[in-house]
Amino acid sequence: MNAPQRVKIRHIVPSIVTVFAICAGLSSVRMSLEGHLQASLYFILLAVFLDAADGKLARFLDSASPFGAELDSLADFFNFGIAPGLVIYNTLYLGRPQASLGWLAVLILAVCCALRLARFNLSTRRPDVTLKQDGFFVGVPAPALACLALMPVFLQLSGWQNVDLPILRSAYIAGVGLLAISTIPTYSIKHATIKRTHLPFVIVGAVVLVVCLLVYPWLTLIVANLLYLASLPLSYMAFNRSLTKADGA
Repeated sequence: MNAPQRVKIRHIVPSIVTVFAICAGLSSVRMSLEGHLQASLYFILLAVFLDAADGKLARFLDSASPFGAELDSLADFFNFGIAPGLVIYNTLYLGRPQASLGWLAVLILAVCCALRLARFNLSTRRPDVTLKQDGFFVGVPAPALACLALMPVFLQLSGWQNVDLPILRSAYIAGVGLLAISTIPTYSIKHATIKRTHLPFVIVGAVVLVVCLLVYPWLTLIVANLLYLASLPLSYMAFNRSLTKADGA
């Protein structure tokens, strides 16, 4: 009789964190349905943090596995494709004349998120399909997609309740979804480097960012989204310059 297989605890820690992220996404949907908008957004932000943490843990503990990768993709689809869409629909469109238009926008958002994650899974199996190129992502990654799509909700919480442009808002949400499946190079923080002399300024900037998130969370997220959108042309030009240098080398 074969002895039962044993699994080291460190091998399942990243998957446990991913399960917590799924629970955060589900809790976000519940809070949205119960009318607790800010709590629902906090749970999505928690899911963003846990999504970054599980990958770091998997590499730190040397416990990456195909099971963990698939579970992470399923969690990302729900947390960054489904949950934000439901929050947006429940907050901005439910019971209003433009409900069908808003539902179409969040459907596009969810489908684009699913397509991006499917392409990501394919990139892990085929070397000719990649979503990372020399420190750049191809398209907007799923966590950034969720934060960008939630911009209209952040605006409402920041005091823009009287500004109601449903067609423009729906076009924006659908356009953000299309950015996820585009081939636009976007900066990857994971592979970013800085000069050692700039390290103190980066640390101070990180502290300021955390304080701003605690004191003015929605305004800070709006500014972060605007800066990210403004970085897209810059990342495109930087990527093309890197290609030119590579060709000339």
